[in-house]
Amino acid sequence: MNGASREALAAARERLDALTDTTSTDVTRLADELATVTALLDREVSLRRVLTDPAQAGEAKAELVQRLIGGHVGGPTADLVAGAVRSRWSQPRDLVDALEELADIADLTAAQQTGRLDDVEDELFRFGRIVASNTGLRAALTDRKAGAAAKTELLNRLLGSRAVPTTERLMTRLVTAPRGRSLESGLESLSKLAAERRDRMVAVVTSAVPLSDPQKQRLGAALAKLYGRTMHLNLDVDPEVVGGMRVQVGDEVINGSLADRLEDAARRMAS
Repeated sequence: MNGASREALAAARERLDALTDTTSTDVTRLADELATVTALLDREVSLRRVLTDPAQAGEAKAELVQRLIGGHVGGPTADLVAGAVRSRWSQPRDLVDALEELADIADLTAAQQTGRLDDVEDELFRFGRIVASNTGLRAALTDRKAGAAAKTELLNRLLGSRAVPTTERLMTRLVTAPRGRSLESGLESLSKLAAERRDRMVAVVTSAVPLSDPQKQRLGAALAKLYGRTMHLNLDVDPEVVGGMRVQVGDEVINGSLADRLEDAARRMAS
């Protein structure tokens, strides 16, 4: 998002945080209703253009939102969307993207309130690894000809009672309404949002053998000291990592594996 949209999203997230900080807000319902409004504006191109038209007064757009959705969603959702359309957006689609993000954050907040946010993060990571290693499953979940009901049923069979309800809700929305996102980029975005709920970063750690609890604690402490933020570790095992480990934080890769060092040595000798 460009400058105006980034500022509008930041303001909307602050309003969402204020709503979800109160026990009177049904956060799961809020997430569902925000997802419904997202789907509406994704379909209705002319409506989202009107709601993001800089020539229209913000209060007039907020009143239009209240008339359109006020009787179909709860007060917190209507107020949140009305506040969003009062802001200035660089382009109409940014508003829809922002509402989708708010829905995801609301679901993650619900998981945090019940102490299950760590479980959701881990499940999103593991599901991403499963999809990456199973081309048939990925094809079924991303098939544009397959209906939402069929994809939802497939996810229910895969996740069922084994996953936290929040994970299943997030995955179902991503698979049935990707809105142009790839499955991989959608999972990555959800993982980043989940990490932000605790103001921490995500490190993807690949090692040849599973790390022990003391190793995980030492690594987490070292990375937190290096980056100045609490670090959540997504752990993966790859036997091809001959020794040591590989750590990726965002776009930065910290190569500590013996395999990587051997490859670097071979390249230097070849040159």
